[in-house]
Amino acid sequence: MTRSAKKGPYVDEKLYRKVQLATQSNRHDPIKTWARSCTIVPEFIGRSFLVHNGRTFQRVLVTEDMVGHKLGEFSPTRMFRGHSGGRRGR
Repeated sequence: MTRSAKKGPYVDEKLYRKVQLATQSNRHDPIKTWARSCTIVPEFIGRSFLVHNGRTFQRVLVTEDMVGHKLGEFSPTRMFRGHSGGRRGR
């Protein structure tokens, strides 16, 4: 189920303040965050984030196409190592 349109997108206030502060001070270092459920807004375009995936921090560079999506969508939590199989090499 999606979030109510009347409420608007969920943007983590602390993360939004960090982005504004970095913009004002003209800093380009990545912003570390655990807020995977935060919606990407246009102010985030061009910024790089280090999004926690439960184990490590994955670097995410925000582009125009990502607006409206969640930060967690671009930091995978599972690694697919292939299907188990005894038929390799045949």
